[in-house]
Amino acid sequence: MADRLAGIEVFVLALRLGSLSAAARQMGISATMAAKHVDALEARLGATLVNRTTRRLSLTEAGRDYLDKAERILGELAEAEAEVSARSVEIEGLLRVSAPVTFGVMHLSAITAEFGARHPQVTVELGLNDRYVDLLEERWDMAIRIGRLADSGLIARKLASGRLCLCASPDYLERHGRPGGVADLGRHNCLGYTLAPLVGGSDVWGFGRDGSIRVPIQGTLRANNGEALVHAARAGLGIVYSPRFMMAGWIATGELVEFELDAPVMDLGAIYAVTHPTRLPAAKTRAWIDFLVERLPALATEW
Repeated sequence: MADRLAGIEVFVLALRLGSLSAAARQMGISATMAAKHVDALEARLGATLVNRTTRRLSLTEAGRDYLDKAERILGELAEAEAEVSARSVEIEGLLRVSAPVTFGVMHLSAITAEFGARHPQVTVELGLNDRYVDLLEERWDMAIRIGRLADSGLIARKLASGRLCLCASPDYLERHGRPGGVADLGRHNCLGYTLAPLVGGSDVWGFGRDGSIRVPIQGTLRANNGEALVHAARAGLGIVYSPRFMMAGWIATGELVEFELDAPVMDLGAIYAVTHPTRLPAAKTRAWIDFLVERLPALATEW
């Protein structure tokens, strides 16, 4: 059974990392042993899963079907082990959490005190950064990701739904008028997010649920932090296109006005907790993620 599981792990990891040698290094075994595990897996199944050359791996049709099932099995196994570990191991130690700057400041820092009251032996280190971090290289226990997840192979758990919206201050809309359609955005001062996989880019905004409607924009401010753009919009500088959780409070006070155009905003995706598939989440990590699953949906009703 152990060899069978090892074969599945090598197969999945090799496809995620692009080679058997990379999978072998990750698992601490030789490349020859990794190849033997895959050979044994294919022999047991009676099917070729991958076509192997010296440069690349390519999935067969059987391999594609098996990869989907194997990833799901490994994910469920990791989750089951984590649940048992969380119940049987004391929740303590340093918990390193990476999160986007604005989301961390506005929502995570506000609920950390409650988590600390439940688990006083845990010290939370919040690393706030709008770039994607490498969990293993930078030694993060978990990360918050917002949007539509790339096929990175990370283990993801949905925490809450979210959505994008367009906003401007009442003063800006009074001076420049409210755009009636996406074509009107070219005549407005649009505040561009330079790290913008969420909305398309600092020169283009995407509309339609899949972002297929590409609208060129221009403006006098670009920033790599969404909160900076929201505050500029509050000051009357222009239009901002960002996740609604950044702006819900200002919309409620009337400092920002939310409006719709003739095409729907892009589908934001959701807010996820992600962990690395080769690292079993410690009890402290599992407790933190369970806490976020409990608390964030209640906050998200206001977004």
